[in-house]
Amino acid sequence: MNHDYDFLIVGSGFGGSVSALRLSEKGYKVAVMEMGRRWTPETLPKTNWNLRRFLWMPVAGLRGFLSMRLFKHVMIMHGNAVGGGSIAYAQTLLVPPDRVWNEGSWSGLDRWTEVMPRHYETAKRMLGVTTNPILGPGDRMLQRMAAATGVESTFYPTSVGVFFGEPGQPLGKSYPDPYFGGKGPARNACQGCGACMVGCRHNAKNTLDKNYLYLAEKLGARVRAETRVVDVRPLGHHRDGRDGYEVTIQPTFGSASDRTCVTAKNVVFAASSLGTQELLLRLRDEGSLPNISEQLGKRVRTNAESILTVRYPGLETDLSKGIAIGSGIHIDEHTHIEAVRYPKGSDMMGSLFTALTHGQPGWSRPLAWLWAMLSLLIRHPVKAIRSWLPFGFATQTVILLCMQTVEGHINMRLKRAWYWPFKRRMVSEGDRIPTYIPSANRFAEAAAKATGGVGGSSIFEIFFNVPMTAHCMGGCAIAASPEQGVIDAENRVFNYRNLYVVDGSMIGANLGVNPSLTITALAERAMSFIPPKPAAQTHWTGQPSVDTQSPLST
Repeated sequence: MNHDYDFLIVGSGFGGSVSALRLSEKGYKVAVMEMGRRWTPETLPKTNWNLRRFLWMPVAGLRGFLSMRLFKHVMIMHGNAVGGGSIAYAQTLLVPPDRVWNEGSWSGLDRWTEVMPRHYETAKRMLGVTTNPILGPGDRMLQRMAAATGVESTFYPTSVGVFFGEPGQPLGKSYPDPYFGGKGPARNACQGCGACMVGCRHNAKNTLDKNYLYLAEKLGARVRAETRVVDVRPLGHHRDGRDGYEVTIQPTFGSASDRTCVTAKNVVFAASSLGTQELLLRLRDEGSLPNISEQLGKRVRTNAESILTVRYPGLETDLSKGIAIGSGIHIDEHTHIEAVRYPKGSDMMGSLFTALTHGQPGWSRPLAWLWAMLSLLIRHPVKAIRSWLPFGFATQTVILLCMQTVEGHINMRLKRAWYWPFKRRMVSEGDRIPTYIPSANRFAEAAAKATGGVGGSSIFEIFFNVPMTAHCMGGCAIAASPEQGVIDAENRVFNYRNLYVVDGSMIGANLGVNPSLTITALAERAMSFIPPKPAAQTHWTGQPSVDTQSPLST
């Protein structure tokens, strides 16, 4: 059977971009369908107040790259763009502790601690991982906080995917491709403007459209932006995918009348953890792929996160200078905290925080919040009011991203809401994810007191008992059988042939660190199992040909 493509990939994030490059190198005809837009320095928003270009909510006319979806149990943030979450993420690329491979559904399926290091090294080379040399005022403030609470020895500069140029050279200086021996794009040295999560306008952030996806397109992979996959059905009478798949697509901002169909021998789902789960749930429940495991949507993890702040109203030092996440500390064996920033003028997130509030999650926490507000108003009325206004938030605030490695998960499924029974929506179920990490709150309180700041908590955590996370993982986990997960140890969907899942939904345990590097490394591993196309011409070796003696080598 002749197919339009050998591999069709749904999504262009970390899993999709890795897949696109490695499959193209092996001689396959590859297409990538990306629901989001392709961004350039000219089209990126200047601040996150430009909601039309920053947030993704097409029904409200917002066509940016950051999706924020509120569920009963969690507020999930993820990227929609050519390059996926790499356009909006803080490019922190960390290796999780070895113990995660002995936990969860993937435990025992491979010699993980022996196999994964080489894939992590490949991922690091491709993403240009290096140690952050720009410790901004916010990072120094975190170091002061750590010293005040007795954990200064744990302070570290983050490992990030940013190009910093040669030591001693001007910030922003242009260089020819420093990573791939001239096969990649020219780059500019980071200026430390703090705008990483609003979209890097200075060609310094190592987003996927500058490495994996860029190289894949040079090898012939076709990337279709603003294209949504709405159906995937097996071809032929076997119905298990051995004959390939018919894939129905439509323009993201179009209608059902604009739908067309293409065929592919293989399909790779890489639409982010949340996107892949939702699409596969619809395909299973509506009969297109009815044999997907009942474990789909189960054991979705979020790194057990809490987001706190310490704000310094009236501070003359600009805390927005640096990179999005430039440093971190460990406050105990299960909890680490990273200092996060947005660029000057990007104060929109300030509207999501209020007074630092202790107390148990649930109905009583709003009462604890009221007491915290009144106490702060009585003691420091001017400082309190200024700390609650969003304006100046980016330059005056150290955002504390707190993550834990403790186990905890929720489930996702499709359900008709009583107030809108016409269409099933994705909903969360299960036990509550902790929205209050006592050790993190105590740290924020002590840190604020020691440095003259005002502590802050998330409004969603206090009033809705809902944490915010950009680290949604699992739901299509790697496992030994369809009774335990959705895909096998080679990322193949149980009960189907030529069907793969390669994104954050494959993760089988709580990582406790930013998951992007692990998704990239696992995608490298998944692609290593697929043999080259017979008689295919060799295009590129896949190894970044960087001069190891060069000061730009990473």
